Amino acid sequence: MPTLLVNASQVVTVAGPSRARRGHEMRTMEVLTGAAVAFGDGIILGVGPQDELLKRYAGAETIDCGGGVLTPGLVDSHTHGIFGKPRHEEQELRASGVGYMEIAKRGGGIHGSVRDLRTRSEDQLFALAVPRLQRLAAHGTTTIEVKSGYGLSVEDELKSLRVIQRLAAELPMRIVPTFLGAHEIPLEYRAAPRTRDEYIALIINEMLPAVAAGSLARFADIFCEPGVYTLDESRRILTASRAAGLGIKLHADELEPSGAAELAAELGATSADHLAAVSDVGIRALAESGTVATLLPGTMLFLGRPKQAPARALIEAGAAIALATDFNPGTSPTVNFPLMLTLAVSQLGLSVAESVTAATVNGAAALGLANESGQIAPRFSADIALFDIGDIRELPYWYGDNRCLRSWCRGIACHGGDGDGTFPSPSAGHPL
Repeated sequence: MPTLLVNASQVVTVAGPSRARRGHEMRTMEVLTGAAVAFGDGIILGVGPQDELLKRYAGAETIDCGGGVLTPGLVDSHTHGIFGKPRHEEQELRASGVGYMEIAKRGGGIHGSVRDLRTRSEDQLFALAVPRLQRLAAHGTTTIEVKSGYGLSVEDELKSLRVIQRLAAELPMRIVPTFLGAHEIPLEYRAAPRTRDEYIALIINEMLPAVAAGSLARFADIFCEPGVYTLDESRRILTASRAAGLGIKLHADELEPSGAAELAAELGATSADHLAAVSDVGIRALAESGTVATLLPGTMLFLGRPKQAPARALIEAGAAIALATDFNPGTSPTVNFPLMLTLAVSQLGLSVAESVTAATVNGAAALGLANESGQIAPRFSADIALFDIGDIRELPYWYGDNRCLRSWCRGIACHGGDGDGTFPSPSAGHPL
């Protein structure tokens, strides 16, 4: 039986082309009043005047939105949700003047998470990840990309990806797995007799074939940054990843300009992420390519770095921008996607329409899903969020506040409901 969502103050459809919206296209966002949404069998059946849909779907189950705002389910296209313990001690170190790369040199940062993850079983990692993803869903997120990258060995990377596969099978949200074996060079490969070249060979010759054979990932990612992976190393690994049948992504120009954005454009990567230090040449390259520029403003905020990604320059050049949380234990321990919209407006200079577009259809494009998710339109997946606001401009306005009442992915409840058997809200008893 179809379900009809009624009595919404606004239905923000973001309807339009089934692709990333580029440049000035991001300024346009369809907002309907007096409208309802019908869905069934996992897809949107109709969007339009409420009286018409009530007649067309007479007898359908109705859900009263209570004057709230309906949006496409938010698409978080960059997270690191598979990890063990938090890294709260690093926040104080940074406050005392110790930089990100210095913490890494001391064996902290990613290396600390690697040591911890290697001690944990798949069941432990799954149990830790479930409430984290529930929290993401509780903020209106219905599609979540989840990366490996804290294993950095064949066994532990495959273990992480199997956990992501299990999460995708058991949770109602759409979960997109990404292989990030090239998140760092493990400490054991940084000194003779083992070398970084040996680890890169391990990624190419052992990890990638195992990931592909098990259909464990949709994308491969790499941290292309001075002090981590070079441009040449990134090109080798990403070329091998594509040959293995994976889409490709890059952590690009996060802390220093390195040419990573240009490499992403050259290789036709699905997305280049971070970009706080992207060069003017990199901006032009992204604007002239099909690569989505995924911005992660929560990371720069948490790191206390004054310079955010040049969002306006990217948009004015004609690039497609997405937003994501970068949820991870070290540099962005937040599950609050609407907070990213707040930062997009207040720090990146985006309009509300641009920020909502970046969090929905462009986030979907950053995962190769723009023809399936990211807008409320007929035949699209029934990925919908209901917020306790009266106007879409309130979503970034109430910063830090969770206004999500309910959400659905493929028409299945991800969050909310009143004892009606829908997916449970996050448990306050689980640690981040």
